[in-house]
Amino acid sequence: MSAKKAEQKKTLRVQQIRSGIGCPREMRETLKSLGLGKMHRISERPDTKEVRGMIAKIPHLVQVVE
Repeated sequence: MSAKKAEQKKTLRVQQIRSGIGCPREMRETLKSLGLGKMHRISERPDTKEVRGMIAKIPHLVQVVE
């Protein structure tokens, strides 16, 4: 059971809160790489520095849900 709890702590739930329409191509591609693309969708990603960097790149389009 403790392994499951440790695994849950190592994931981030990311929700798209704004549309990528009108944003530069690089930002839209970052949304896709996070597994998002439609409004209010939630994607679970591992808590790594790469994923945190992607979230930091588009903070106005996504939010981390707990």
